[in-house]
Amino acid sequence: MRTYASRKMLLSALALLVATAAWGQDSAHRASDDAVKTADVLIRGAKVYTVSGRGTLEQGDVLVRGGKIAAVAASTENLQAPGASVVEAKGRALTPGIFAGLSHIGLEEISAESSTVDATLDFKAPAWDQKWRPEFDVTPAFNPRSTLIPVVRNEGLTWTVLEPASGDSIIAGQGVAVTLDGTLGVASRAALEGSRSLFVQLGSAAESHSGGSRAAAYMLLDQAIGEARSQGAIGQDALLHPAGRAVLARYLSGGRVVFAVERAADILEVIAFAERNHIKAVVSGGSEAWLVAPALARAHVPVILNVLQDLPTDLDRLSSRLDNAARLQRAGVMIAFSTGESHKAGTVRQLAGNAAAHGLAWDAALAAITANPADIFGLGATRGRIEKGQAADLVLWSGDPLEVTSAADQVWIDGRAFDMRSRQTELLHRYRGAKAR
Repeated sequence: MRTYASRKMLLSALALLVATAAWGQDSAHRASDDAVKTADVLIRGAKVYTVSGRGTLEQGDVLVRGGKIAAVAASTENLQAPGASVVEAKGRALTPGIFAGLSHIGLEEISAESSTVDATLDFKAPAWDQKWRPEFDVTPAFNPRSTLIPVVRNEGLTWTVLEPASGDSIIAGQGVAVTLDGTLGVASRAALEGSRSLFVQLGSAAESHSGGSRAAAYMLLDQAIGEARSQGAIGQDALLHPAGRAVLARYLSGGRVVFAVERAADILEVIAFAERNHIKAVVSGGSEAWLVAPALARAHVPVILNVLQDLPTDLDRLSSRLDNAARLQRAGVMIAFSTGESHKAGTVRQLAGNAAAHGLAWDAALAAITANPADIFGLGATRGRIEKGQAADLVLWSGDPLEVTSAADQVWIDGRAFDMRSRQTELLHRYRGAKAR
């Protein structure tokens, strides 16, 4: 039974949600209207961080047509765009849209209210006494009308990877990348092609799902893989349903699997496991990844990390350090950043800034929240850079994009400019006005 305090907190949260529902509906209507109003745009006189081989244009122009980047040129080239609306950047920084990390954005509204949380499959039973469900896919639960989406979009975040949370088994399920444009539609159509991934929890966090031993986790994974590869009938003690066998089999042919793991020894086991099973591995967490950076580089395994993890918050993170990202990058490991917190996803820029303050090159820090995650999730040909032919996911900043005091002045997703309003800005204006009266 919930305590009085927890009931009161829940009721307060629900009241806030109801109070802002009307705003959320209006926001969705505005998003739909904006989709119709997408127009050609010339952003002129910006400091353009292309995050590509072209580097940074100190004074550059970017032309957007039909939702894509049509041209990128130095301002001295006098790029012409008859009929396009012109945005005078006046030297402000222009970057690709920022990656919101692995998140539950659009899957979780109020974490204390289960009816608004759709990221976890939880049967309340021991993992070794039930079926695993790799076929579980969080995509259909994605809500583009979530009140959280305009909030994070106003912080320059334009896309995220939906990550299922580990429930009753080591295999959490599947997720995809989606843009944060708020457009209603069938969720599966919102998925960015090529980004689908399977998520697996290992290390000490998985012990409760594997009989209390991380060794048993690999035993169970081997059993599941054996079932997926089997052509015959599986007995009643099988871990997988037929649908789960079919899904897991697809990942055993070069599919992308994100392994949540922290300890260096466990990371080495993940590398070996992925090589044996022809899996394209990604490490999420990786607090001790710097210790095994050469092995990660040789295996071409990228790492998605929170660079503020510098204390041994558990025994899997004893060797955490603030220059983890810099050491990995110098060793040739592709890195990306993720906060792991949907409601604080905007602090991903703080992660990049702190990494730059602890030895990571500034350009590499920006790439870790733009081009690198796009490459990791199979989207590098369409997103993550300011190049001709890429989706026009762009952010114009008030200052240095990696400084916490800078703000996003304007965000475009697929060439559509947003009005930079959210529930937070509406509340700010309401109560600031009330105070003035």
